[in-house]
Amino acid sequence: MNWTEQDIPEQRGRVAVVTGANTGLGFETARALAERGAAVVLAVRDLEKGKRAAARMGGDVTVQAVDLTSLDSIRTAAAALRDRHRRIDLLINNAGVMYTPKRTTRDGFELQFGTNHLGHFALTGLLLDRLLPTPGSRVVTVSSTGHRIRAAIHFDDPQWERSYSRAGAYGQSKLANLMFTYELQRRLAGHGGTAAVAAHPGMSNTELARNTPALVRTPLSWFAPLITQQPRMGALPTLRAATDPAVLGGQYYGPGGRNEIKGHPRPVTSSPESYDADIQRRLWAVSEELTGVTFPV
Repeated sequence: MNWTEQDIPEQRGRVAVVTGANTGLGFETARALAERGAAVVLAVRDLEKGKRAAARMGGDVTVQAVDLTSLDSIRTAAAALRDRHRRIDLLINNAGVMYTPKRTTRDGFELQFGTNHLGHFALTGLLLDRLLPTPGSRVVTVSSTGHRIRAAIHFDDPQWERSYSRAGAYGQSKLANLMFTYELQRRLAGHGGTAAVAAHPGMSNTELARNTPALVRTPLSWFAPLITQQPRMGALPTLRAATDPAVLGGQYYGPGGRNEIKGHPRPVTSSPESYDADIQRRLWAVSEELTGVTFPV
């Protein structure tokens, strides 16, 4: 089945929080949910950009400032969201950075691991009690086919302090997204109807690739129209993971075309490493220790 935005069920009465929703995949995800009637919160680092994005959408759209590179900002944002919303139906962990030069977050974490995984781990833990009592609620975390790049969680040097690889650090962060989803689903299994699901957009033409080294970025731009899809299509796996009634917790959605690069969304499989339950549990423990956030499951 070629699943499209037209297959999104009515979302009226539901609350959706989407990180990184001012541009690219996050914008298209938030827009589609708002058009189906959801009350959508754009959780963004730049408040003014978020307000401009909200003005381009129809429906009930608000903006919440959150900087995923700062645990203080995440705690402040979570407290504000908890004050305003007694229930949250969808938490979509979409924001991310890719192939950045070696940098750290405000808390000293390697930027890609800190933003893509630890920031979303903390935000999810701080908001989960608003999802647990909500029937049909879901946590959707956006990963990438890049999770297969040098696929490993480097427990001996998770912050890449001894040596640094842009691609390796990105791959670690995206592998962590999947392991977090699978372990979260295992913990949620005995706590009602909340589900954890993952998605990836294939190769989408967004701003995410702006930090790709020039030697790669320049020739890639020549072929981009042939090998990438537009953000509206790239957002479909996330939207299906978030709204399709047939979705099961622990599933992973991506484009259905060759090599999962383009196409309509369908269930896909991740790397063998991502399904290692022992590593998932170890990553969870490390993430709790680093962020200071524990989950009510």
